[in-house]
Amino acid sequence: MAKHLLIVLTTLLLSASTSLAADSLSPRQVAQLTYDRYLGDDMRMRGTMELISKKGHVRTREYISMRKDSEAKRSQLIRFTAPADIDGTAFLTIEKELSANTEQHLYLPALKRTRRIVASQKGRSFVNSDFTYEDMQRHSVEAWDYQLDGEEVVSGKSCYILVSTPKESTDTQYGKTIAWIEKSHFIPLKIVFWDKKGNKSKVYQVVSFEMIDQVATETEVLMEDLASGHKTRLKVLAIEYNTGLKDSLFTARSLEG
Repeated sequence: MAKHLLIVLTTLLLSASTSLAADSLSPRQVAQLTYDRYLGDDMRMRGTMELISKKGHVRTREYISMRKDSEAKRSQLIRFTAPADIDGTAFLTIEKELSANTEQHLYLPALKRTRRIVASQKGRSFVNSDFTYEDMQRHSVEAWDYQLDGEEVVSGKSCYILVSTPKESTDTQYGKTIAWIEKSHFIPLKIVFWDKKGNKSKVYQVVSFEMIDQVATETEVLMEDLASGHKTRLKVLAIEYNTGLKDSLFTARSLEG
């Protein structure tokens, strides 16, 4: 997520073009390489979500996450395991290459039912965090227009500054984003979000990343809501790639398990 949750959020296949000279990359190519960066064929992880109030009060949740990529589909499952008030809550995202709409399902154990997240709900908070349901999915590269606004060093890493604006037909809560894309692995190290009214609304930052099983992995990320001052921190406790996850794990029915 997370890409989202790491995950999200951040909401992304083999980046075979990292050897291209910086001057040869167009804005669209930078966006495509970011979308296509290699994340393994599948992933299983255990992590924490910290909800941090403006005054610094922290509530911690624990979760497991699994993801599987196939030729035309990406599926990701997040299941919360602690504390008791969220234990068993599960969230499934299914992206299909030929479909404009990402399928999302949320299982609420207290109600013993699974509900589908519809387009009108994508701007709502994901389990009371600073990520929205939209942040937990990827938009296709074709859904946005892009500009490069120079380069900058972030946390000691050289980055492209990529400005993205949605096309008129794109269903999104955002009016614009500016992302600092790390050049070597095409990781968005920082993303600033603007709403449709032109107000800066949120800031996403990668606090740390490392190479794990030859995959550049965000091990800690932070999303801040600028209006409320509330923050959500996601941390990886353990992660492994290419474990041979089965397709049957990623169905709406499996959420209740």
